[in-house]
Amino acid sequence: MNFNRKTLAATVFLAAASMSGVASAEMTKMVGGAAMYPSKNIIQNAVNSKDNTTLVAAVKAAGLVDTLQGPGPFTVFAPTNEAFAQLPPGTVESLLKPENKGQLTTVLTYHVVPGHLTTADLKNAVKEAGGQATFTTVQGEPLTITEKGRAFDITDSKGHTARITIADVLQSNGVIHVINKVLMP
Repeated sequence: MNFNRKTLAATVFLAAASMSGVASAEMTKMVGGAAMYPSKNIIQNAVNSKDNTTLVAAVKAAGLVDTLQGPGPFTVFAPTNEAFAQLPPGTVESLLKPENKGQLTTVLTYHVVPGHLTTADLKNAVKEAGGQATFTTVQGEPLTITEKGRAFDITDSKGHTARITIADVLQSNGVIHVINKVLMP
């Protein structure tokens, strides 16, 4: 190939731009058709995910928006709309009623662990604990994490298990792990 100075300069510029884009693309994950930006907080990102509209509505109804926009850090195990749809009929509607705000808050805060826990952190904790690690939620009860091959399962206090389907969605105030079931305290 024969490159002149202008072509070479353009090639170097495009390569540099591409490399910087790769770094930011690696940190930005897609959830529910929307990019999740590490520079935004949990709420700023979650409101854009079409797969988490039920969770966002529940967070608003429980009055937890300000908390999840706060400095954290928080690790949120975020159930999808599909996960909420697996609950018995009428459960979500009932929880969203103003008179059930306390119960809704209990369920939602059971999905939040203080700190910034990536899958690398979960993996290390599981290894150090001999196969399963227990974390205390903001709600106060434990969640048990186990590694299953390349995936992580979360078992709630009732013995039901959810799986992390999208891991390490980094936020300015923590990390989100999308899960396929609603956890119950």
